[in-house]
Amino acid sequence: MWPSELYVYSAILLLTLCSVLTRAGFMLFGDYIPLPDGVRRALRYAPAAALTAIVVPDMLPWKAGLGPVFDYKLVAGIIGVIVFLRTRSAVAVIVSGMLVLWGLRWAAG
Repeated sequence: MWPSELYVYSAILLLTLCSVLTRAGFMLFGDYIPLPDGVRRALRYAPAAALTAIVVPDMLPWKAGLGPVFDYKLVAGIIGVIVFLRTRSAVAVIVSGMLVLWGLRWAAG
């Protein structure tokens, strides 16, 4: 049985409201609710943690039910990390990683 349109629209509205309140809460109420120094220091690492949580699972060479398998994305990611450690350039990381990924896929044919 499909939910009624009112149910779907109200769910979308409530989820939108929750998302706006949680994301804009610090901008709206940040001056009135002081955060402890430990929380402020921890929040500095949130963008890096979020990016890691998105990128790393895609790069790990594990497939469900198969275990570890070879994946070109892992090699391109390792090359990207090496380029970053040597150059500290985000553009060089993107260019080198994509060139390695495309080269490996082309060579595999």
